[in-house]
Amino acid sequence: MRAEQEDWRCGGVRWGAAGPALVWLHPAHGERSTPLPAGRPVAFTTGAARRCVGVRRGGRRTPCPVGAELAAAAVSAQCAECARLDRSHSVAADTALDDPRPYDVYLAWSVPGAVKVGITAAEREGVRLLEQAALSYALLGRGPLMAARRAEAVLGAALSVPDRIPYAAKRAARCPAPARELRTAELAGLHAQACALAALPESLTALPFAPVHHDGAFHLDRLRPGCGTVVVAPGRTIAGTVAAVAGPDLYLDASDGRQLLVDARQLAGWALAAAAPGAETTAEVLIPPPAAAGPEALF
Repeated sequence: MRAEQEDWRCGGVRWGAAGPALVWLHPAHGERSTPLPAGRPVAFTTGAARRCVGVRRGGRRTPCPVGAELAAAAVSAQCAECARLDRSHSVAADTALDDPRPYDVYLAWSVPGAVKVGITAAEREGVRLLEQAALSYALLGRGPLMAARRAEAVLGAALSVPDRIPYAAKRAARCPAPARELRTAELAGLHAQACALAALPESLTALPFAPVHHDGAFHLDRLRPGCGTVVVAPGRTIAGTVAAVAGPDLYLDASDGRQLLVDARQLAGWALAAAAPGAETTAEVLIPPPAAAGPEALF
């Protein structure tokens, strides 16, 4: 692999209005992206080492100053120092409380019986929910950042609404995805309870119930139960045709009939070289055990 190729590294999956794309990062040439529509062939081989992707803020990325090497299995693609810098001015970490933009409070459905609450900048128009792999969601209200934060806390205290759902639970719940009617009913019930709370901030404008479902955006109808999880490691080839993308998860239909799950968070930081036409997957694939019956299988 030439040095120029080695400098281009994967930045993981990024969602936008046009759908999901695989992001590419270069210290001198910035960012590029490759759309990931269903049916697109994908075949690449990982490089020798995985390295920190640096910090992205305000649409611009600052490369990691030392090019720190990362563990292959780490979910985060940042070294400790870049992660600390990233969180030094972050809404998620409550270190960016002066943000003047309007924020939406949302209710997100990812697993049965466990709707979560969160906030996102209104200008992002639901992209945050695609990134989180929420199967359905509904907006609750819109207002200043601190009002949105207050509403999030009120729902947690008054209605025991969580602000996090374990990612393994989200992944397990999407295949097969519960009916939209069930998701809509659970969202509607919580939306009504939340709007009735007297403790919601006055500066938060309540929004009417209007559920959004991501079945089509994620191509959930293409998912098959029992797909194998790819272990991303140095010098391994991953190949297939894009079946679906849900949040950071990339599902590929392999030539041998298997469906493979690639966590694109673990692809971030690798140099990826195009594999030869007709290449087979050489990465290890973990086959999940049979699912247990009942909700205990999700957690």
